[in-house]
Amino acid sequence: MLTPKIAPSLLAADFSCLGEEVSRIVDAGADMLHFDVMDGEFVPNFGISPPFIAAVRQITQVPFDVHIMVTHPLRYIRALVTAGADLITFHIESDDAPDEVISAIKAQGVKPGLAFSPKTPISAVTPYLSDIDLILPMSVEPGFGGQAFQPSTLEKITELRQIIQESDLQLDISVDGGVTTEIAPLAIDRGATILVAGTAIFRSQQPETVIEQLRIGAI
Repeated sequence: MLTPKIAPSLLAADFSCLGEEVSRIVDAGADMLHFDVMDGEFVPNFGISPPFIAAVRQITQVPFDVHIMVTHPLRYIRALVTAGADLITFHIESDDAPDEVISAIKAQGVKPGLAFSPKTPISAVTPYLSDIDLILPMSVEPGFGGQAFQPSTLEKITELRQIIQESDLQLDISVDGGVTTEIAPLAIDRGATILVAGTAIFRSQQPETVIEQLRIGAI
């Protein structure tokens, strides 16, 4: 069983002291940083922008995992790569053709990931698993933080892991939404290799302890 990578979500950071927040979380042992980009159309909310990501890139060199909840992902790829993205995950439910988005991301020299919302079946994403580096079964409805983890996600992780192993593929399974120290062991046991957590890490006075506890499920 692999030790999972921990990706704190910047959406839960205190923006009034962003530099200190980023340094605190990276020093606490974050493997990567997770950014949620929203356009106010695909989801009824706005998130982090490319200039924000570029500002954080001036502070740290840890990998940037950028999750875009937008209607037209093709419009954002170049700006996100310029800002410092290392991995860009878009939604299968977006309007742009998945093959075109994956090719556009690869053409910019970064890794593509594919997310799907709780009500979308796994069959919608399986045709693309061999072309991506990360699959993200959303454990909450996209667009809002602080939601509870949907237990049905665990079954999806199990099914995805089985498909990946049977097809001899190499890609991460990420879990994003409602991830706590109680949920982490369950997700890791079923095959999750990246855990995205925001509130649990940023709102803690001891983020290094929370990050280690999230990893413990793999031990």
